[in-house]
Amino acid sequence: MIAVFLAMGFEEIEALAVVDVLRRAELPVVMVGVGGPIVRGAHGITVAADIPDTDFDPSSPEAVILPGGMPGTLNLEHSKVVQAALDEAEKRGIWIGAICAAPSILGHRGMLRGKRAVCFPGYEQELEGALPSDQPVEVDGRIITARGAGVAVDFGLRIVEEIVSPERAAKLKAAMQCR
Repeated sequence: MIAVFLAMGFEEIEALAVVDVLRRAELPVVMVGVGGPIVRGAHGITVAADIPDTDFDPSSPEAVILPGGMPGTLNLEHSKVVQAALDEAEKRGIWIGAICAAPSILGHRGMLRGKRAVCFPGYEQELEGALPSDQPVEVDGRIITARGAGVAVDFGLRIVEEIVSPERAAKLKAAMQCR
């Protein structure tokens, strides 16, 4: 299962485009609502999560995905459930994805030290110890980071490429009419 965390103030495109791409790839995705099952995004779009964070088992996911947005990123970072999921992901060596401002959470935890990473412009100083990249989406080890909403589909496709295969990602990209 791939856990995509939604916290109040999340960037809707970064969350929902990624969930859409992963589900098109037939990956088991669960949207986890931080603070409850109904979460309002940064632009006033309300989403019903699949489960509230109180029902989330940190040892269950194969990947953890953190959308950005403000104050969504701050709310993710302050969530004990998200922190437990990242602890477990780091311990088990599973995939971790973060887009926009959310890579700052990984930076604050020291998870990006010596790794190539990207984020929304202006958050680079929050990627403590990272090697900043100029790519829209960057992969280093088991961590995938991306710049922001404009590359959300590319971020989702890169997750598919890494977790499933480059061929599966290419087929999805073509079927979705992406450039």
